[in-house]
Amino acid sequence: MLHNIIFDSPELKGNFNFDNSNRHHMKKNNSLLMIAAAVLLTLSCSALSAQYRDIDPDGPGYAENCTSIMVGKLASADGSVMTSHTCDGNYRTWLEVVPAGTPGLDSIRPIYWGTLHTEAAWDMTKVTRKGEIPEASSTFAFLSTAYPCLNEKQLAIGETTIYGRKELINTDGLFLIEELEKIALQRCTTARQAIALIGSLAEQYGYGDMAECITIADPKEVWQLEIAGSGPGTPSSLWVAQRIPDDHVGIAANIPRISDVRFNDPDHFMTSKDLRKKAKDLGYWDGKEPFKFYKVIGTGKPYAIREFFVLSTLAPELGLTMEMEELPFSVKPAKKLSVSDVMAFFRQTYEGTPYDMTKNLLVKVTKKDEAGVEYTDTIKSPVVSNWMNADLRTLINELKPGTIERQRTIAIAGCSYSHVIQCRDWLPDEVGAVAWFSFDNPGQSPRIPIFSGTKSLPESFRICGQHRYREDAAIWSFREANRLATVNWDRGRKLVEPAVAEMEVKAIAEIPALEERVKTLVSQGKNEEAAMIVTEYTNSFALAAMNRWQEMKRVLWGMFGRGF
Repeated sequence: MLHNIIFDSPELKGNFNFDNSNRHHMKKNNSLLMIAAAVLLTLSCSALSAQYRDIDPDGPGYAENCTSIMVGKLASADGSVMTSHTCDGNYRTWLEVVPAGTPGLDSIRPIYWGTLHTEAAWDMTKVTRKGEIPEASSTFAFLSTAYPCLNEKQLAIGETTIYGRKELINTDGLFLIEELEKIALQRCTTARQAIALIGSLAEQYGYGDMAECITIADPKEVWQLEIAGSGPGTPSSLWVAQRIPDDHVGIAANIPRISDVRFNDPDHFMTSKDLRKKAKDLGYWDGKEPFKFYKVIGTGKPYAIREFFVLSTLAPELGLTMEMEELPFSVKPAKKLSVSDVMAFFRQTYEGTPYDMTKNLLVKVTKKDEAGVEYTDTIKSPVVSNWMNADLRTLINELKPGTIERQRTIAIAGCSYSHVIQCRDWLPDEVGAVAWFSFDNPGQSPRIPIFSGTKSLPESFRICGQHRYREDAAIWSFREANRLATVNWDRGRKLVEPAVAEMEVKAIAEIPALEERVKTLVSQGKNEEAAMIVTEYTNSFALAAMNRWQEMKRVLWGMFGRGF
């Protein structure tokens, strides 16, 4: 086929004007190279830290990291409660199951900063012991991810950083959010317990991070907790938790979303002590207008494209628009969501919608009909996807300004890992909660079921693959094939997308039998045997998924090995 790039949008038609007068030539000077390397290293190191970034709420870097979708038990197809998390950015990819413990009442619990970029559990590089608190007499086992996410009692947590007021940061505060999540999973069994504990610790010892949102679920309900510091001075915290109604779905994506706080509605709201007084003293509430929490800790409107896309898709009858001052905190979906529906949202790039970044990237192709007569057709270029990097988008827009209107898609290539967690009260804890875990781009990678009773994971899961290429790190089993597939996404997706679907269908078909077997064993008091069975299933499924993507890598090299 013969390809000729065209631009579909009428305003993009016109002549090309190239100005060669401003070409710069750099000398191959070792000193300059060393300076450039030093600058790049500095910038890279700065980018690795989520803390204290001063980001313009109207600029391109605003609200660009994690996504969490929450589903109440009456909004899900099977009655499960769901939370979720895409860990978007350069964060650690190692994970492990931390066993339950009995440290004793007189033990000390150290509090660390800097754990998000370690290479393995033993790695303490750039990790700082910030302080300590009394330890609990006993702790629950939990799944340790960069942002810890699930314990053995079906308590689950998602996360998304909020870019709020930098004036609220207090570096004297003891806690970052990942440590608070870890402590809650070790000590709590319900979402309300976790919120109360996190809130009290942050108020007592101080919250030292930029604002955060964590979405906390148990088998009964799911809550959205937004938390920030209280500015320089005595360490404390400002926070509000709002419950997602049981028949609703909510989404949080780097922007504070809790609006009018109903202080006399404990069934749906929990707040920090003296919240209104603190907000008024800080000058972020005048004491007269309705108390909108997003205005206290944030600086912009309480939603962007991801929130709008999910909420408007789920409830089209509401007629939501991007011009609204606020969107609903949550919506009742037109139909109940299965876990597969939620996974599909995390694969979204808005393809086929007005927000599709590739909609103007069309090519003319010469084809032949059944009679051998040539004709011209117009198709989307097979080499583009909604995961184009900034350099490619810039090049295309330089050739024809306005060709690509950048959108922050839900699925991004720069995702470290993601999960969708179901909590189910009709099943024993050993199998009741399942974290559908995925490495790398959630639009390209399979979901591996990790249960609340899973005791251990493959050794390759315990190694981070972000620092360098490592064949022994699980993420690279998926990343290699995923990147190769995007060289020509039209061809690559014909391999990747069916494989993702097949692994998902396989797990959903097999797990009911596993659940019944576990129920029987637990009813017989054989809890350890039940845990062993779910552990074996998680590990065998993980190894099968990695092998499948490694085989796909070899096929893709066969397709593209002679050139891209």
